[in-house]
Amino acid sequence: MEHSEWTPASWRQLPAGQQPDWPDPHHLEQVQKQVASLPPLVFAGEARALRQRLGEVAEGRAFLLQAGDCAESFTEFSADRIRDKLRVILQMAVVLTYAGGVPVVKVGRIAGQFGKPRSSPTETVDGVTLPSFRGHNVNDQHFSSQARTPDPDRLVQGYHQSAATLNLVRAFTKGGFADLSRVHAWNQEFVGSSLEGRRYEELAHGIERALRFMRAIGIETESESHLHTVDFWTSHEALLLGYEEALTRRDSLTDEWYACSAHQLWVGERTRNLHGAHLEFLRGVQNPLGSKVGPTATPDEVLGLCERLNPEREPGRLTLIARMGASKVVEVLRPLLAAVRDAGHPVVWACDPMHGNTYTAPSGHKTRHFDQVLAEVAGFFDACRAEEVWPGGLHVELTGDPVTECLGGSDPVADADLQVRYETICDPRLNARQSLDLAFLASELIGGRPY
Repeated sequence: MEHSEWTPASWRQLPAGQQPDWPDPHHLEQVQKQVASLPPLVFAGEARALRQRLGEVAEGRAFLLQAGDCAESFTEFSADRIRDKLRVILQMAVVLTYAGGVPVVKVGRIAGQFGKPRSSPTETVDGVTLPSFRGHNVNDQHFSSQARTPDPDRLVQGYHQSAATLNLVRAFTKGGFADLSRVHAWNQEFVGSSLEGRRYEELAHGIERALRFMRAIGIETESESHLHTVDFWTSHEALLLGYEEALTRRDSLTDEWYACSAHQLWVGERTRNLHGAHLEFLRGVQNPLGSKVGPTATPDEVLGLCERLNPEREPGRLTLIARMGASKVVEVLRPLLAAVRDAGHPVVWACDPMHGNTYTAPSGHKTRHFDQVLAEVAGFFDACRAEEVWPGGLHVELTGDPVTECLGGSDPVADADLQVRYETICDPRLNARQSLDLAFLASELIGGRPY
């Protein structure tokens, strides 16, 4: 199918994986028409600005931090949770910028990350088989026939929760909460009692000293907007294509199509079929795009992704998110890095150190060990260094809540602790302490090794 033949609905001519088995197609169609009549959640100009910033990452002049929930929840939704999640991301970005010495592009897995791909369309418990949980914009995680039946009305609820989240994020990032002079106000209760917290406190004092010095030599810090506000973008996996189509709009300035559900969309490991519906949809929208790349990916497949999603080879258009597993990352990633580099594709390479390191603990909880997360990040940097490719970013599942979902860390979570605050509705997330620890490691890798 040629690019000129693309329309927001052309994906419907191709096989689409990971779509729910909606019980009433007419109801689904009516809901999608309702979503199509609603205002866009984001605007084309914002997506273009993110493409420009990601272009700087692709050129080795900035670093991408993409972070947030595995899957957002309809029930665990509040201003405090959004604030705390944003605060952790801001803390990580400050560490990466100040200690790593690079500007950080901040993108949240937020305001739309409701859908989840599944390894099986059904789940069987005690002899009862029901549809798998696919995220709160499809069904509910509770194991009952009513809860697991896909409900199109949840798409509308997801839209409105995304709008409310975006409104609050914009208020926080532009209304004073993100002011760099308030860097101490981002501290949480762990700062005084943990190693990573004390390191952050020392860094915060250094920033305050630098601001005082700037004012002392006559630099007007109050008028410098970059010290008082931050740019923050949203992203999610473009999984439910009917919903994405409903929020795709033509930009009045450029006459180009943009997916207005988020600033950046990515395609997952299970849906990156070169000839499938997801890549067909994504290739026609002008948003910055991402693709997960797992340990089975071949150089030819990755080059095919690059050609399919960014044939014009524009920096900032495509981010490749490696999720290999700590034991495989160097061996598997290096040939992919070399192939993309040699073909001249200006992609952002980011590391997802979470998904390749998931296993079931003796307690029965799905978890990840923090040591393996750190090992994959270190291996990612080693592979990039060996191939002389800029290690462009991190893609992390985290929360601002003091959860006990991932083992280890400088304030270690043990297997017996998992049940204390295991709150995720899908995959295990780093808590605030572990997230900050990860940021310090990455900043040391950025600051200490030439690329």
